[in-house]
Amino acid sequence: MRAIRPFVLAAAVLPAAVAAASGPSDLVNPLIGTTNGGNVFPGAVVPFGMLQFSPEASPLPGKKAPIAAPGGYEYRADAIRGFSLTNVEGWGCAGGSGDVPIMPVTGDVTTSPSTDFRHAYASKFSHDHETAKAGQYRVTLDNGVTADLTAALHSGAARFSFPAEKPANVLVRASDSEVGSENADVVVDKANRRISGSVTSGNFCGYIDKADRHSYYTIHYVIEFDQPFASTGTWKDTAVTKGGTKSEGGSGYGEKGFPAEGKGSGAWVGFARGTKDVNLRVGISYVSAANAQANLDAEVPKGTSFDTVRDNAIATWNKQLSRIDIEGGTPDQRTVFYTALYHASMTPNVFSDTNGEYMGFDQQVHKVSGTQKAQYANFSGWDVYRSQLPLVTWLDPKTGSDIAQSLYNQAQQNKGVWDRWTHNNGATHVMNGDPAAPSIAGIYAFGGRDFDVKGAFASLVHAADNPTELDKSMDGCPVECVGQRPGLESWLKLHYIPVGAPSWGPAADTLEIVAAEFALSALSDRLGDKATSTRFLDRAQYWRNLFDPKAAPDGGYIRNRNADGSWALVKDDDDKEAHAFTPSTEDGFVEGSAAQYVWMVPFNVHGLFDAMGGMDRARKRLDNYFYQPDGIFAVTKSGPLHAELDNEPSIGGPWLYNYAGQPWKTQELVRRVLDTIWVNGPNGIPGNDDLGEMSSWYVFAALGIYPNIPGRAEFIVGSPIFTKATVHREGGDVVIEAPNAGAGKPYVTGLKVDGKTTPRSWLPESFATGGGKLEFDLSDKPNKSWASKASDAPPSFDTKKH
Repeated sequence: MRAIRPFVLAAAVLPAAVAAASGPSDLVNPLIGTTNGGNVFPGAVVPFGMLQFSPEASPLPGKKAPIAAPGGYEYRADAIRGFSLTNVEGWGCAGGSGDVPIMPVTGDVTTSPSTDFRHAYASKFSHDHETAKAGQYRVTLDNGVTADLTAALHSGAARFSFPAEKPANVLVRASDSEVGSENADVVVDKANRRISGSVTSGNFCGYIDKADRHSYYTIHYVIEFDQPFASTGTWKDTAVTKGGTKSEGGSGYGEKGFPAEGKGSGAWVGFARGTKDVNLRVGISYVSAANAQANLDAEVPKGTSFDTVRDNAIATWNKQLSRIDIEGGTPDQRTVFYTALYHASMTPNVFSDTNGEYMGFDQQVHKVSGTQKAQYANFSGWDVYRSQLPLVTWLDPKTGSDIAQSLYNQAQQNKGVWDRWTHNNGATHVMNGDPAAPSIAGIYAFGGRDFDVKGAFASLVHAADNPTELDKSMDGCPVECVGQRPGLESWLKLHYIPVGAPSWGPAADTLEIVAAEFALSALSDRLGDKATSTRFLDRAQYWRNLFDPKAAPDGGYIRNRNADGSWALVKDDDDKEAHAFTPSTEDGFVEGSAAQYVWMVPFNVHGLFDAMGGMDRARKRLDNYFYQPDGIFAVTKSGPLHAELDNEPSIGGPWLYNYAGQPWKTQELVRRVLDTIWVNGPNGIPGNDDLGEMSSWYVFAALGIYPNIPGRAEFIVGSPIFTKATVHREGGDVVIEAPNAGAGKPYVTGLKVDGKTTPRSWLPESFATGGGKLEFDLSDKPNKSWASKASDAPPSFDTKKH
């Protein structure tokens, strides 16, 4: 979701990690992706953790936005207004969460922080005094305080070191979630050195449409300090009460989805002058205050040192990251790889408490049952179905299974609706298509089988066959259409989404829906329901109904169509009147153009090539898509006629040369992308990381394999950048060897699978699920004959009935 695009920071490269790292967590650089629109946060978290202890930066100078960036932090920002307890990795819009910022200050509290929630009591800081590691964040603020943060699954710890000569106060900005709050409350318990409360918020992408300008979650928190309180105080709106111990009030969301200044509540506590170190422990829960306390007591019991919590967090990251061992590569490549795996292992987030309870989409308390260990939340479905959920499941099928069960639980609590983008226990409806189907099918394909797949499948099929009133509604459209399958009634009647139906972009929606139909076909085939599999495979070919073979001089394109069957004129943002179709148009598409979307039929690439006029024409068009006329790579920010490999609609494109009998071009192209737009610096992620989706693309690409077909587990072969990688899996390790891998050697001259030479540029599903060994022979010169025959290409799936 790319509604906010920060300016690009020119080449700010951080030092590479040393080779003698004690574990892969030492190679992680959480500052990668903190500018250039990556929108990641650099704070402390454990894999899939509920709590993210991270800095909330004030907006950039001259900016009126309520936040610095959707991740709460922007590398170019120069001030921090608090350290929040929640965040979401790499998202867009105006962000969200960022709940309960805690801010150490070295001055007296004389005016309400709510008077200017963006800047009041913020402190400048310098990156020279900042350290971010996996499981720990540390910064020395210009106000003299050193803040050290770490995290556990539902809890965290902080150490604030104050300068001796100044006041020592800690603000709890109860109402100051990133995009505001409906209500908040805070209570100071002086006798027990505790601050507790809750905040009710939501409003993700609320500034775009009123459909999401509301609350849908409440988070409860408890903060316990190791030092006695010398003073207390509270504020509400612009009024300050010294000595106060209770306050209540939210900031609101404002008329246009951005909170206005002057509203909100919070509290502060002061410590005796000369107090140096103040340690605090914090627990959170989306269910109750009692559960927040229980989570804290279970994970960080009283007396636990900060160092112990930090060391546990690092050990947890080492366990997660050690699922893939790598050898070779440059120091920067190793850092970028493990940081990508780190970012891809943050979400979805554990949402159930230590006692198994969680708040459901029906605003009722539920409890995990059966073999499900945890309920998960925060799914950017449109993004993560492509490769992030397959990666998470491939590495740990049990986690994937619990994620699938969590999605099904959400749908059951949401009156059968599988929402596209869910935040905590709320549906936001953001993006388009029906990504739940390829998400569930992809998890199942990659070995996640320990969930109620029959119930989930039946629910998804019912939703695909039966339009609801939400599917017929224009509420929230275009960006936040409230239905699971907007325009479904037209889809079932016309076999495409026409102009005027509920949708974000009819052409793009059609392509997303055919991906969902194919995923349902693949899943039903695995479940032994051949009739349903055939029915949905036939429906997956409906993309042909929007393919106009005469759309442009260079050939056919997917384009908008009216309900009467006529081709629609287009009107882009800068056009005063509608005009004839051009491949550069974004009319009908979502965060992309017709030239970028035409390739998005990953399950039937050969069918697409045939529709384009055959292999030779498809090859020429691929070349024109990825290269400028002078031969320069055009993979990002090269205009609407070329690829944008900083966003999901384009990321499957580089692998299509394997289908075209020219896999050497995939190898060359992907390596160029890995070497140039993924770097060890704050600008090192080319766009929104989208809850780890883009980082998962990097992980697979660096290994030399990619799962390009949604709902299935075949790998398309590229070329690895490391001399050896071992993927540790319960179902069997995957070993990838490329002894002569190195700079300038992206080309595959030969490949062995389990010791046998193969001419094919793809791997069957059994390799992903059962493990095996790949032996690459790489060179600085392409072998244009390897995997060049039609029989060597990856499979396409077509019913031959159009």
